[in-house]
Amino acid sequence: MKKIILLFGLLFIVNTSKAQDLAYKPGEHFKFKIHYGFFNAGYATLDLKTGQFKGKNLFHAIGKGWTSGVSRWFMSVNDTYESYFDSNNVPYRFVRQVDEGGYIINRELHFDTKKQSVLVIDKKKNSSKIYNLNKRVHDMVSVFYYLRNYDTSKLKKGDEISVDMFFDNEIYPFKLKFLGKDVLRTKMGKIHALKFRPLVQSGRVFKEDESLTVWVSDDQNKMPLLIKAKLLIGSLKASLIEYRGLKHPVNKAS
Repeated sequence: MKKIILLFGLLFIVNTSKAQDLAYKPGEHFKFKIHYGFFNAGYATLDLKTGQFKGKNLFHAIGKGWTSGVSRWFMSVNDTYESYFDSNNVPYRFVRQVDEGGYIINRELHFDTKKQSVLVIDKKKNSSKIYNLNKRVHDMVSVFYYLRNYDTSKLKKGDEISVDMFFDNEIYPFKLKFLGKDVLRTKMGKIHALKFRPLVQSGRVFKEDESLTVWVSDDQNKMPLLIKAKLLIGSLKASLIEYRGLKHPVNKAS
């Protein structure tokens, strides 16, 4: 399940956004069904609310993933990822709580844009450390909202864009290649989509450098519709099965 939440974090990159052009609003909700091969492995949700951190009014995104059915016999998963960011998609606080068959992660990241640093608090180990950042980075949830304000009308097939994300105590760089437009059959009907291929690092989670394919809606929402990944062992698929609270109409196909 950790892998599928990481996929959402790896999906997106965008130029600096303007608050009045935001593609989302508080109250937005997504639910995904996750398959490992032919098996239903579990579900994931992503909700956007309002929140506060150090007296600042911010967006508060909450991502959750959990196993269900037979998958729980092999390993019980209950993961939560939270991000607090402003209208310019600048992250302030990131929370990662992982419980995967006894494997526990409980960390908080506090970003300081003025000092260009991030404080990593490991609650499990009762330790903390400050990392200097020489560039603007995102956490693995705020990066998703960052891209959704991108003007995709300027993209051409084969275009590549780069983004930096702070993950596991290091800056994680990757590229995103635009593969063109598509029409995707979903549980909610046919939806016009944009197809992307993140160029990820092979050997850690994914089978090869181009093992991940992503579809997002071709409208102002840029909501994730489908993710397919080839892993070191098997394959993983996350399909959108429910959405509500969108800011803009969905571009459905006839």
